[in-house]
Amino acid sequence: MLRATKICSAALINTSVTGRVGLIKLNRPDALNALNSQLVSELANQVEEYDSSTDIGCIVLTGEGKAFAAGADIKEMMQLDFSEVYRTDLFGDMSKVRAAKTPIIAAVNGFALGGGCELAMLCDIIYASDKAKFGQPEIKLGTIPGIGGSQNLTKLIGKSKAMEWVLTGKMYSAEEAEKAGLVAAVFPHDQLLDKAMENAALIASYSRMATEIAKCAVNQSLELGISDGLNMEKRLFQSTFGTKDKMEGMAAFVEKRAPKWSHA
Repeated sequence: MLRATKICSAALINTSVTGRVGLIKLNRPDALNALNSQLVSELANQVEEYDSSTDIGCIVLTGEGKAFAAGADIKEMMQLDFSEVYRTDLFGDMSKVRAAKTPIIAAVNGFALGGGCELAMLCDIIYASDKAKFGQPEIKLGTIPGIGGSQNLTKLIGKSKAMEWVLTGKMYSAEEAEKAGLVAAVFPHDQLLDKAMENAALIASYSRMATEIAKCAVNQSLELGISDGLNMEKRLFQSTFGTKDKMEGMAAFVEKRAPKWSHA
């Protein structure tokens, strides 16, 4: 297991850096890491901080206790009316997670329901504990998903399954989520974070220029038609020929040595 070299805590998140991997742990275990405005703000700001650092090549997001995030904070939301939600752009800060150029892995260690499931979908890779549970239960509260559940879920698992998730509010096991295509891999609970950190360290060991461009290319496949997507991929591929790391990577391969990335 990799050892953390730098550990910090804010009020509702814990963070640490191990090598080139930045770890964020949601830290409201008594509330099952429910997403209130303070937690969302701290999370968004930490993602931005990691994303702006060339010393970080991958981010891992998980939760303290038995939940990843069991949803939005209902006690906070029930006091709000439309004008307040609209004026404050409720959960608008979550867009900073989606906007990050650095690859983000969600290590879903328990409940990922409602906003928690949507937060996981804002990440680039989802790994799940065999104890994890997923779902979009907003319908039970007389509302609908509001952080991408109806949009991202449909693109990831298809319309029919997404309709079932959103309209029934059911919970699904990690194995069911993997079968549906939402989760990349399921690990034994006590191995989840180590496996996520291991793959994050592998990603972070590559050129950050290359991983950022690769992430952009894959994400654009969800936005573009196949012809436009292929053309965009070709241009992004060609753009790597203007980077120092492409020159270094190919030179290292020919010379049979390890590359020394400059992340430029």
